[in-house]
Amino acid sequence: MVAAVRSDRGASRQLLLAALDESIELAVSVPLMVEYEAVLTRDEHLEASGLTVQEMNEILDAVARVAVHVRLRFLWRPQLKDPADEMVLETAVNGGADRLVTFNVRHLSVAASGFGIATLTPGQAWQEVRGPYEKE
Repeated sequence: MVAAVRSDRGASRQLLLAALDESIELAVSVPLMVEYEAVLTRDEHLEASGLTVQEMNEILDAVARVAVHVRLRFLWRPQLKDPADEMVLETAVNGGADRLVTFNVRHLSVAASGFGIATLTPGQAWQEVRGPYEKE
């Protein structure tokens, strides 16, 4: 999400746009949305994106409208060192995801694979889904 709002180029932005037009599914949980809001409304991300807090919240509202809402019924902590990574993994597992898209592949891939979830970078994920979109 951070890369998607900070840069209008790249796979992260394309994946966010695909999720917003409901071409792909994005799974979120309440803790994950709270984390997105806390991180994305930091001054450094607002400055880099050129967005105001209100505009960033409008993006988050749009994400919340189209995303698959995942209820965290089971927690498998601790699997990872970073609690923020735990909520990402738990959302993916509880949501029945088959892919977890992150720049943090190194930390998440072993734990995710234990649940049968492939871990991909945004670039790898975009390569998988870009077929319906214009080729570069």
